[in-house]
Amino acid sequence: MQPMQVSCQKDGHATTGLHGLVLCLIDLYTGARWGELAGQMRHEYDPDNQAIVIQAPLKEIGGNLFKNGRRVGPGGTFEDGAISPQVSRRRGNTRRKGRTKTPAGTRWVALPPSIAVLYETLLASPDHPFTFCTPEGHPWRRSNFRQRYWRPAWDGVHPDAPTHKRHVPAILSEFSFHEGRHTHNTWLTEDGVPEVARRARLGQKMKGIARVYDHVTPTMTEQLLTALEERFTRSVDALSSGEQAQLLMWFPRLRKTLQPGDETVSEDRIAMSSPFAI
Repeated sequence: MQPMQVSCQKDGHATTGLHGLVLCLIDLYTGARWGELAGQMRHEYDPDNQAIVIQAPLKEIGGNLFKNGRRVGPGGTFEDGAISPQVSRRRGNTRRKGRTKTPAGTRWVALPPSIAVLYETLLASPDHPFTFCTPEGHPWRRSNFRQRYWRPAWDGVHPDAPTHKRHVPAILSEFSFHEGRHTHNTWLTEDGVPEVARRARLGQKMKGIARVYDHVTPTMTEQLLTALEERFTRSVDALSSGEQAQLLMWFPRLRKTLQPGDETVSEDRIAMSSPFAI
């Protein structure tokens, strides 16, 4: 499966902007859950280490969005005094106030170099509190994202009518956002990444005595990021020349990671053909 093919589907970026495109890719390259990614805010990114911190996922309860126990209003702003109504299933029945699913779920997730470029491009776009937002500037709701972008990207548009003017072939019908998490873990297993590093990245505890004796090392992290970057590079290589050109127009700084010897792009800027260009 080539995730770049999904993101570069015809008219893919037009429905959701680059936010939707990057959210699709970062799902597969981090293995994070929907709320962990949709709830990312600008201050939760460490540019020095190119990593996101997952500590307060976005939650949708009763038609309302909550982050860190506070209700999120239009444009991603917090409504003062709002507290998440969700009740914890943990002992004591206390409010979780938007914490991660388990203590192990609170973690830093490093991004492969090229995925970091895509993410940082969003951070350089018009100022919205949340990293990922709709073209109207609102935080994504799961059903909205699924209907407007995810399902058409994977299932295609008029897939059984190749002569239709808006025809886009299906890639992998019924593939879900959460299956991106499973795919990520499978990739890392194929690439020989130790289980302790895989579990830490997914926010899971090791089982049994390994929880005491196994620890993630810098070497494991480097192996993991190198393997993911190589997968991304192969995905880009699988695109047509036109799709590659479009991708580099949207994300000019990708030349530095995909073509390390090319010094023609030195600015941290948004391409004029990008949906972010004003």
